[in-house]
Amino acid sequence: MAKVTPTFYIFHGTDEFTCAEAVADLKRRLGPPEVLALNTTYLDGRKASLADLQHACDAIPFLAEKRLIIVEGLLTRLNARSDKHYLDALCGYLPRLPETTRLVFIEYEALPPTHPVLKLVEGGARGYVRQFNPPDSKELPGWIVKRVSKYGGKIEPGAAHQLAAVIGADLRLLDQEILKLVTYTNAARPITQKDVELLVPYVQAAVVFDLVDALGRRDGRAAANVLHRLLDAGEHPLGLLAMIARQFRLLLLVKELKAQGLSSRDAAQALNLHPFPTGKLYEQEVYFTAAQLESIHRHLLNIDLAVKSGEIEAEVALDLLVAGLAVQG
Repeated sequence: MAKVTPTFYIFHGTDEFTCAEAVADLKRRLGPPEVLALNTTYLDGRKASLADLQHACDAIPFLAEKRLIIVEGLLTRLNARSDKHYLDALCGYLPRLPETTRLVFIEYEALPPTHPVLKLVEGGARGYVRQFNPPDSKELPGWIVKRVSKYGGKIEPGAAHQLAAVIGADLRLLDQEILKLVTYTNAARPITQKDVELLVPYVQAAVVFDLVDALGRRDGRAAANVLHRLLDAGEHPLGLLAMIARQFRLLLLVKELKAQGLSSRDAAQALNLHPFPTGKLYEQEVYFTAAQLESIHRHLLNIDLAVKSGEIEAEVALDLLVAGLAVQG
């Protein structure tokens, strides 16, 4: 029995990166990019009416065999609104899509199994469903190994775990850093932890996050261990002091933005930061009150002045700072 080609696709879930790759793969299979571009329509599902959708899908392809219609957020919107009339009409229309049309629904959250359009596919309609979920922390190093292999390289297990710990499940950023590492090694040898430390700009920042995490938990011993690990690695005490001061300044700004109702993504844009460190800041600000952060910020300015005026050695100042912050209630 011949395999039936879907006329509509449902891509849903929180893994935007892999979803985008699946859409790009579908585009490649539909024909040359310059021709497909003339036959591709994007609709905002938050506003598109059924008439808008039908008009786009029923149009005849121009100098091509297929038309591609991409709709973002429609199925989530309909489910949230419980718009029965729209849903019923859509479910009645989808099995009648023209053979020349490929309709792709993109939803950036997981749809419930009971969604009528998902049930339509289960019932035998010419649809295809794929859910995209990012790998969890245990799966992430394996994802990194496979991604490196895709680019023709190899990576040591320790380096894969280091990348996973530093960047987290930001797959788009991970992909960028992996490609950079494979290019650096020319795929002639496995990527090592030293390569990651040399090329990935988030490594030292991640260690500073560890330091602030320990301070937030009032774990003075862990904070001191992280501090001296940085010093032993060759970090200059004044540089560390500047990094810690910057971290607490950002925590204060993030707390203010969060209080205004901004999401982590919106705060990243406002602060001109990458979403990864901004997400970490959103996790850490709960350790401190606004008054504590303001007090710490003033204290750091005083320490900086004392060190630069020669009143105290920078390394001693760092030890006293960590000890003092760790015991603050």
